[in-house]
Amino acid sequence: MTESATRQLPRGRHGLPRETVVAAQRDRILAAMAEAMAENGYVGTPVAAVIKRAGVSRETFYEQFRSKEDCFEAAYERAAELMLTGILAATGAEFDGETRAERMERLLGAYLEALAAQPAYARVFLVEVYAVGPEAIARRTHLQETFVAMVADVLGAESESQRFACQTLVAALSSMVTARIAVGDPDGLRELRGPLLDLVRRSGNLFGDIVVED
Repeated sequence: MTESATRQLPRGRHGLPRETVVAAQRDRILAAMAEAMAENGYVGTPVAAVIKRAGVSRETFYEQFRSKEDCFEAAYERAAELMLTGILAATGAEFDGETRAERMERLLGAYLEALAAQPAYARVFLVEVYAVGPEAIARRTHLQETFVAMVADVLGAESESQRFACQTLVAALSSMVTARIAVGDPDGLRELRGPLLDLVRRSGNLFGDIVVED
């Protein structure tokens, strides 16, 4: 969790611009929503619990969000942002000189580390989304397809069958990481990297143009 999401503003007159105050309150509310759901699930998390954890008033909450579902949607967007930021930070460097298997290792490691580093938001992204409704699930599906496209690009998938194999790989990965997030096992997330990379390396051209050097 970021420092801005947990830091309380000073009491009394602080001279901070209104937009700074609003942004800090929003960060705290989103972090509180994620943490409360990690403990009690979406259904078991009332607005009152979020307000108490965030240290804001009910009026402040409803100035920012129309409802609990609206707050969840914003928390989901924050979870997706954190995950994608973590991936892009780790994979943003040029791939010159790396094999496709090495590129995949970097991409997969960044994905798993981003989830393990933000367990509350990871639960929002992977678990609680199913309790909210079809619109939220559709958004999750869209983001998963974005990750499929990244995997297909890294692995050099060109044919329809290779792209389908990449979809299958990401779907299996999603199922495995969701199970570990659901039981609070971030170390188990990181441990998936080795076996999955071994699977990719032994796949030949199933997923794409993989070249494995002896």
